[in-house]
Amino acid sequence: MDYEAQLDIALNRLHEEGRYRTFIDIERRKGQFPHAVWTRPDGTEKEITVWCGNDYLGMGQHPEVLAAMHEALDATGAGSGGTRNISGTTVYHRRLEAEIADLHGKDAALVFSSAYTANDATLSTLRTIFPGLIIYSDALNHASMIEGVRRGGGEKRIFRHNDVAHLRALIAADDPAAPKLIAFESIYSMDGDFAPIKEICDLAEEFGALTYLDEVHAVGMYGARGAGVAERDGQMARIDMINATLGKAFGVFGGYIAASAKMIDAVRSYAPGFIFTTSIPPVVAAGAAAAIKFLKAEGGRALRERHATQAKILKMRLKGLGLPLIDEGSHIVPVHVGDPIHCKMLSDMLLENYGIYVQPINYPTVPRGTERLRFTPSPVHGAEEIDRLVRAMDALWNHCALNRAEASA
Repeated sequence: MDYEAQLDIALNRLHEEGRYRTFIDIERRKGQFPHAVWTRPDGTEKEITVWCGNDYLGMGQHPEVLAAMHEALDATGAGSGGTRNISGTTVYHRRLEAEIADLHGKDAALVFSSAYTANDATLSTLRTIFPGLIIYSDALNHASMIEGVRRGGGEKRIFRHNDVAHLRALIAADDPAAPKLIAFESIYSMDGDFAPIKEICDLAEEFGALTYLDEVHAVGMYGARGAGVAERDGQMARIDMINATLGKAFGVFGGYIAASAKMIDAVRSYAPGFIFTTSIPPVVAAGAAAAIKFLKAEGGRALRERHATQAKILKMRLKGLGLPLIDEGSHIVPVHVGDPIHCKMLSDMLLENYGIYVQPINYPTVPRGTERLRFTPSPVHGAEEIDRLVRAMDALWNHCALNRAEASA
């Protein structure tokens, strides 16, 4: 094989389909989020506003988080020095796991290098712990969950998105004695819709299944203490395993699971993705623990309220322009474009002409024909930033609509 030619074919295919992914080099400025500086390919710089970040509450810039990280850095240095089993467990990791367990009302928690790794490692390892396990997975589950279910081998069933009746039919058709687990998300990040958590828990209890809930896009954002949608809906105690991230609303880095002490002990003892990975740096663990602690308290409630208000305002104003907004009631604001080339065009023009940074979301992240711009407002996106975005979308949407009409003529 001509390997160079094959690489060209693979990359050119992405360019032709309009879904080649481009990294945008930005520099976040301490204390100025969501404002940042974009460095163009020619080296020139432009002031921009970030509208697609996952630091939903701006905690990556919070003084208490930064102070905790400075303290840990001065006390311990940069890295952890090893895996959790071999010199990589510190007092900072223990404090973080205690904060997580308390947040979710569970006995214990286990921190991974990312929520992706936590999902992949845990779901694949559960096959070893529970021989013959059948996993029922929502059709729109995240790639990390899909990979964990697939890599673990064994029986799996894919139920239609949020379709409890279909899930029931699949479970009812299987051996009642077989161990079962239902894996789903609380908020599906591309549409921003919620799972029917109570109904799924009811079904799990009826058929003796375990529940595994991914709260990645919900922790910090929902519930009285920011534990997620399961807390908001009063269902947290009914969830056997919760997966979430430290890199979105908590503003730092890493992922975790929370569950019973025995479940956590089994996963940490059997999961290669945990056993053979260097632990997160103590400085990161310290910052994440500080973020969780802050968001559990009154300051976190105020941030969540402010955030919800900003998301509602943005949705209302974009709807007022007649844009095809996907509004499922969450904090995520997707605008449907439906074509990868025009989606990238809108993104590029927003960045270059208006200093608004929002990445195009294309296949395989979303199905073909559902390409979109996904806006993530935060408590620090004020009236001026919202005004600028709405004016830009008003101007550019009509421009791109004209281009689409000319191209199809």
